[in-house]
Amino acid sequence: MMQPYGDADSNLRSIAGRAEGFGRLAIGGLHGGLYFVTSLSDDGPGSLREGCRRKEPLWIVFEVSGTINLSSYLSVSSHKTIDGRGQRIKLTGKGLRLKECDNIIVCNLEFEGGRGHDVDGIQIKPNSRNIWIDRCSLRDYDDGLIDITRQSTDITISRCYFAQHDKTMLIGADPTHVGDRCIRVTIHHCFFDGTRQRHPRVRFGKVHLYNNYTRNWGIYAVCASVESQVIIYSQCNIYEAGDKKKTFEFYTEKAADKEEQKSGFITSEGDMFLNGAQPLCLPIESKGESMFHPSEYYPTWTMEAATHSLREVAQFCTGWQSICRPDGQ
Repeated sequence: MMQPYGDADSNLRSIAGRAEGFGRLAIGGLHGGLYFVTSLSDDGPGSLREGCRRKEPLWIVFEVSGTINLSSYLSVSSHKTIDGRGQRIKLTGKGLRLKECDNIIVCNLEFEGGRGHDVDGIQIKPNSRNIWIDRCSLRDYDDGLIDITRQSTDITISRCYFAQHDKTMLIGADPTHVGDRCIRVTIHHCFFDGTRQRHPRVRFGKVHLYNNYTRNWGIYAVCASVESQVIIYSQCNIYEAGDKKKTFEFYTEKAADKEEQKSGFITSEGDMFLNGAQPLCLPIESKGESMFHPSEYYPTWTMEAATHSLREVAQFCTGWQSICRPDGQ
């Protein structure tokens, strides 16, 4: 399996601006000082929450390992890198909230056991942009694992592991939020391991999926809904069905500013369908619509053919990794 930006761990800040796809401009706290998390407390001196609330750019690293039990959403301000390399940090209770912020990198964390109404692992809304979520493990939240809504855009989700969950990833809030037409998301080299649905479910936006491995879903793998502008470009992914064989779903909904109900559509190129996964892509009413291609927005991305080798490696190269924190300040 090819490793995108494989040299990005050579120096602490060398990952800044190295995302592929729509989130490629995310630099996080590149131009700020180092902030050391020295406490697993929910708040107070040396806590993760204290670093995230500060207004200046910061590169946040951890001097401790363990679980941080969040009593409320942890809001992250602009120009922050939360860099979990070198330690094992698990967030539980609640999740991260990226609200009206710009330039965020979240790397090498675990999210598990979020409880409460509307509690997501990572909630990105509203009006947030230039965000990169890399090598995180997410499971068992009461709502979504990652939700991207309310005009948040230019986001990349890479090398993440998703498990033990129902509504995994929502992109686009609901048919009334027509401003979500601006949403653009890249999801690559992720492993959706037995999660039930929404890998992702998309309203309004443009989404590029490549080199992901999705297996044993409970309803469908990927869903496009609301209108024909919604375009999912599925490229060289592996879809391995369990009991449910429907890979792509199309939900018909009416955008608030339109008269006609429509679903979105999905383009599949080079995908692998295993164990009877059904590859039907285009709903009849969408054939002939103009097609989105990621090359209109970024020139290159690191991709290989969907093979059994990619499938095997995805099972241990995604999610939190036991890697050293790179040198550098």
